[in-house]
Amino acid sequence: MSPKIIEQLAPKGVLRVAINLSNFLLVTDRSAEGNPAGVSPDMAAEVARRLGVGIEYVEYKTPGEIADDAGMDAWDIANIGAEPQRAEKIDFTRAYCEIQATYLVPPGSSLKSIEEVDQSGVRIAVSERSAYDLWLSRNIQSAELIRAKGLDASYELFVNEKLDALAGLRPKLMEENEKMAGSTILPGQFTAVQQSIGCGKNREEGLAFLVEFVEETKTSGFVADLIEKHGVVGRLSVAPPA
Repeated sequence: MSPKIIEQLAPKGVLRVAINLSNFLLVTDRSAEGNPAGVSPDMAAEVARRLGVGIEYVEYKTPGEIADDAGMDAWDIANIGAEPQRAEKIDFTRAYCEIQATYLVPPGSSLKSIEEVDQSGVRIAVSERSAYDLWLSRNIQSAELIRAKGLDASYELFVNEKLDALAGLRPKLMEENEKMAGSTILPGQFTAVQQSIGCGKNREEGLAFLVEFVEETKTSGFVADLIEKHGVVGRLSVAPPA
């Protein structure tokens, strides 16, 4: 292992990893020591193992808060979705796993396809600054996005304000679908939220190591094994090779 890589990724001698706690597919539990457990923390732990350093989990409630701390010496690497807005301050690998994003519509809705949602007069509830919110902000032309702070709050907003659609990750929408009798999850996806590993700017050797790490763990079956280990098979998929 090149000392330059360790210097760039773990300058304090321990790898400080920003973990997004709001993604329930990637952080599924707590370890006996109280640390986050799941696919995302395990990927970070493997990075630390290969670097030969200890690990410290820096917990965040939302990915937007992780992005806010980029360049603030709060973390060394971050496990969040790679989005153009975030890439202004963070360099990313390609994705190691992905989740479909679509809509839930209420009983009796006239909306039958994803394409029909983007029309004048349609109001969409969405979790503020989630990866799919950033995608919708760039791509929605006619519908109105109504934002709430967090996944549960976006569902409550959808119900209480009688909005036309709830944007979200398909596995979470399946839970909401069970709570709202007669509601429908629209087929297909408007995007796929892809989980990547990011680091600060101007860390070329460190980024190259992370890029190679992600591609190797996808092809070797390491990521697939983590998905099985944490019981999210069918809800989380290994991302395609770069």
